[in-house]
Amino acid sequence: MKTHELVELLAADRTVAPAPGRTLGVWLAVGMLVSLALFLAQVGLRDDVLAAIRSVRFDFKILLCVALATTSAGLLLQLARPGGRGGNWSAVAWVLPLLLALAVGIELAVLPQAQWWEAARGSNATWCLRYIPMLAIAPLLAALWTLRQAAPSRPVLAGAVAGLLSSGIAGALYAIHCTDDSPLFVAIWYVLAAAVVTLLGALLGSRWLRW
Repeated sequence: MKTHELVELLAADRTVAPAPGRTLGVWLAVGMLVSLALFLAQVGLRDDVLAAIRSVRFDFKILLCVALATTSAGLLLQLARPGGRGGNWSAVAWVLPLLLALAVGIELAVLPQAQWWEAARGSNATWCLRYIPMLAIAPLLAALWTLRQAAPSRPVLAGAVAGLLSSGIAGALYAIHCTDDSPLFVAIWYVLAAAVVTLLGALLGSRWLRW
């Protein structure tokens, strides 16, 4: 039997199975609880978190990570179906880098050029690259486990999106600790950390989600 014929048979199958959305929600909740416990034990809140909440840049980096996780979850549910494609979620996903690019442009416009490198380098770059992948492991495994119960026809892409989802969750957690709020910092170090997790998700997806 050819692959496309198998996809058509799976898509036409009327067997009642647990809804992917419910399963993903349950396992992600477990993964997020593990990440939260790890965050509280190993990372913790920044000292001035109550004051930082009133900062637009602090709020933006958290909301951007939350938006990444939400968009990736919607995209993942589409890809979990046999022959599934991203649909409207693919278009929504492109809005996020545009928003980040806009924020970077505003930052460059209002910040003196002499301060650009300092803002981009920050003081937590190495910790960002360590903690975001660490906090992303549990949600990533939860998302991949959900996908194993489904039938994604593009395992590498599905695994990569699972990585984006988990890096969004981990980034939102780490952002509460990180004192570097500049969009320049986020565009470099948060994106690099997310790329590491996304690559890991794609690699695991290619092995664990193959039919």
